[in-house]
Amino acid sequence: MLKVESVSYKIGNRTIINGVTLSLRRGELLAITGANGAGKSTLISLLNGENLPSAGKIIFDGKSLCTYKPEELARKRATLSQHNAVNLSFSIEEIVMMGRYPYFTGKARKEDYTAVNETLSVCGLTGFASRSYLSLSGGEQQRVQLARILAQLWDQPGGLLLLDEPVAGLDLLYQQQTLSIAKALTRKGFMVVAVLHDLNLAAQYADRILMLKDGRRWKDGSPAQVLNQLDIYSVFGLETEVIMNAKTLTPYIIAKEIRMAADEFNSMITKEIQINTPSI
Repeated sequence: MLKVESVSYKIGNRTIINGVTLSLRRGELLAITGANGAGKSTLISLLNGENLPSAGKIIFDGKSLCTYKPEELARKRATLSQHNAVNLSFSIEEIVMMGRYPYFTGKARKEDYTAVNETLSVCGLTGFASRSYLSLSGGEQQRVQLARILAQLWDQPGGLLLLDEPVAGLDLLYQQQTLSIAKALTRKGFMVVAVLHDLNLAAQYADRILMLKDGRRWKDGSPAQVLNQLDIYSVFGLETEVIMNAKTLTPYIIAKEIRMAADEFNSMITKEIQINTPSI
C-alpha cells in the first residue's frame, strides 16, 4: 500500500505541492490530472523517491519511502518519465534489458530474457529487438520505454508503476493499449499511478482520479465523483458537457468550442481577407 500524508514540496519560497494526502491500495489505478503547472510531475518525483518532501511523509509497503536502499526500491517501483534522453545507439533489446538490471550482475538470466521478450510483445515491438533505438519514431521510443519499466517489475506483483504522461506522442491505438496493459496488471495486484491530460481516458481506465489545482488536492474520488462540469471548469477554466453512461457510471467529457477572432489578438492584421468556401 502507498500512503501520502500531508506532503508538501518547496523550491526556495515557492510551494509546488501543498499538503497533499492520498492512499493507493494494491489493484488500483489512480489517475492524476490537473492544469499545466498544477504539480502532477512533481508529485510523481516525490512518489518515486527522486525528490524528498519538504514536509509530510510517504509510506510504501509499511516503511518510509526515504529509508529504502536504491536497489531495494528498484525491485518494487518503476517510473516512466516524460523525458527519456538516449543519445547512444543502443538496440531496443538492450534498452528494455536495462529494466532487469536490479536482478542480476554480469549476465542476464533466462527469466530476464523472458521478461524482455514478453514486454516487447505486449507493447507491440515484436521484431524490433535488434533495431537501434535512435532509428525509431517518438511514439515507438515511448513504447520501448514502457516495455523497459514493465520489464523492471514484470515478476513483482504488488509493485508500483508510476507513469508520467504515458500516452504522450502515441496514436489512438497505443494510447488505449498502454492503459489497458496498466489496468490488466492492477488485476494481478500491481499499483499504478498515471498522469493523464485526457480526461476521457482517465474516466475509462482509472479506479480513482486525483485532481490537482495549484499544488493542492482539489478532488479525489471515482471518475463519476470527480469529473463534473463545475470541477472541470474550476481546475481547467474550460466549459464542458459531461454525459454519464447510466450503465457503467463512466462520464464522457465534451469540451465546448472556444471561438476566437484573429484580429482581436493579432495587431498586424490590417484588412479582412474574404475566404470563399466552395458550395457543396
